[in-house]
Amino acid sequence: MWLAHRRQPKDVNNSPGARTHRPLWPSARKAAPQHVDGDQPVEESQAVIGPQLPDDATVHLVLDLALRIGEVQISSGAGASDATATILAVASAYGLPHCEVDVIFTSITVACHRGTDLAPVTSLRVVRSRGLDYTRLAVVENLVRDITRGKISATDAHAQLSRATEAAHPYPRWLSTLAFGGMAAAITVLIGGDWLVALFAALITAVVDRVGRLLNRRALPFFFQQVVGGALATGGALALLSSGLLPDVRPTLVIAAAITVLLSGLSVVGTVQDAITGYNVTAAGRATEVSLMTAGLIAGVLFAFTVARNLGMEQQPLADPIAATANRLPVQTLAGAAAAGCFALASYATPRAMLVAAVAGGAGAAGFGALVLADAGPITSAAVAATVIGFAGGVISRRLRIPPLVVAVSGMVPLLPGYTMYRSLFQLSVETDTQGVPTLMLAGATALALAAGVVLGEYLAQPARSGLGRLERRLVGPRMSGPLRPTGRRLE
Repeated sequence: MWLAHRRQPKDVNNSPGARTHRPLWPSARKAAPQHVDGDQPVEESQAVIGPQLPDDATVHLVLDLALRIGEVQISSGAGASDATATILAVASAYGLPHCEVDVIFTSITVACHRGTDLAPVTSLRVVRSRGLDYTRLAVVENLVRDITRGKISATDAHAQLSRATEAAHPYPRWLSTLAFGGMAAAITVLIGGDWLVALFAALITAVVDRVGRLLNRRALPFFFQQVVGGALATGGALALLSSGLLPDVRPTLVIAAAITVLLSGLSVVGTVQDAITGYNVTAAGRATEVSLMTAGLIAGVLFAFTVARNLGMEQQPLADPIAATANRLPVQTLAGAAAAGCFALASYATPRAMLVAAVAGGAGAAGFGALVLADAGPITSAAVAATVIGFAGGVISRRLRIPPLVVAVSGMVPLLPGYTMYRSLFQLSVETDTQGVPTLMLAGATALALAAGVVLGEYLAQPARSGLGRLERRLVGPRMSGPLRPTGRRLE
């Protein structure tokens, strides 16, 4: 986590009429003398414990600001540990050093302790929307940097956050649809398709995206949206094959690419990160959501297969994947870079973030292909490639001011097991082969390895970022004072 607790700003609220704040460090506060049964007053032996805080209005303002920042991160797929650290850093920067944060996937609660003589202040915010807008996430994280460095007051930060969260997406929605289509085309090339198959994969995926947006405006639950998406992708490819107009089109690759696009929006990385870092309740909630969305996708694909079989539509036998060769490695690298860049564009990332995501996706696809050629196995290859992506994203993001989540999620998109999942569903529904069960387990294990690898890479990047920061300070000189975190202490 790049956040650090910086020296506290002297003035929290620079608005006119704001009261002068008390010092952040505790000062002597003796308890009032007590009278017992009319006797002489007895001095309280127990001293008051706790820090001195700003006025109540400022406390409520800071807590609301921190909660809204945490809401943006959680809704973007960030881990609960990252959101918790961000909320604590924002609260501490504005003079609230003793806060407790509780994240349970659908809500965030923050309690500010004000010592033994004052009641704590508790605020709660419900996380309702879960949409990807990486430009908004980048703006919010840059705002957090300014807050922790004491460059902006709480009032100005609150106003800037409101503008960021209420702003429209930086790109039109039709451009996002084209980006999803380009992502499907790139994945089709990555798994062995030609330009004609890639074109139809892009068209079908674009239709699925537009239908999904229409259903989302109708407030249809996401589970049924996944069912419709899986059924449209599979049914469209099978209808294209049965029409006989394009006999050379391989529906296997078209459906696999569409499934990969539908899987890309799931917060697998955040789920694994929450489980590893000990946020079990949040991890359980996210795991339930991911499992339900995946189940909806599976149900849609199986429904399309069942309807096609009852209608007597032709179902091409399952095509074997193209063997990995050294000659295809450059093509896989370029396709992986295009898929990652298109996903970042579809998620409204900044141009700089799109470029870095494309580089991460190309590097991940190249590393995965090289490891497969070395007979490392799909799960091991996915884990190692994802670790490299997470490490590179964690190191580069600090320098380029890009959220690490953008690089991590976009970079692992080309490695998602869409083809393996489709293969298992075809074996179970069409071939009625029980071999589809271990194939489905292989797809789940690959997704888990990808998410765990990304989390491990980001963890390994933390000491590397610290070392680079120390080297920069030695060469350039310190830019500002070191981090300072106030803590409560006994007042005497």
